[in-house]
Amino acid sequence: MTKTQPIALRRVALFIVLAAAVCALDLWTKHWVFRRADMFHGSEWWLWRDHVGIQKSLNEGALFGIGQGQVGLFAIFSLIALIAIPVWLYYFRAAEDRLLTIALGCVTGGILGNLYDRLGLAGLTWDLFQPHRRGESVYAVRDWILCQWNQQWVWPNYNIADAALVLGAGLLLVHSYRRQN
Repeated sequence: MTKTQPIALRRVALFIVLAAAVCALDLWTKHWVFRRADMFHGSEWWLWRDHVGIQKSLNEGALFGIGQGQVGLFAIFSLIALIAIPVWLYYFRAAEDRLLTIALGCVTGGILGNLYDRLGLAGLTWDLFQPHRRGESVYAVRDWILCQWNQQWVWPNYNIADAALVLGAGLLLVHSYRRQN
């Protein structure tokens, strides 16, 4: 009987450090933007005038605002993924592949950053976003990166966690393509 080699500690560290770094950067940038009283629609802070800027928004849905109001459902999906990813990495040994470890580290960091918001841990209320919901706690993802080509083509606001999720998904596609060849 052959004995399976343990997953290298450096792969475990790579996954944990990457997930923690993505989550920390996401939460820090959200905190920095959302502590300011401005940067709402109409008071954006432009980095590249009329193309790239900072604008606060809250998303009670998922990608592109799909499933608005289904915060609990997306939180459950996030928790399931946070269990499934380490199982895939370490029980099913996906961590033996560095690219897969990096991809899943990015995805995990993104999940953690957005889950923090969905659970209402940011401590926001709807007062400045939707005055008719004044005093109500926010259980929504804080988005702040604004990209647009012109007034007709405006990309939905996103955050660092979203970018890490997309990067991780892209790396998973690259990994899948490489495995086929």
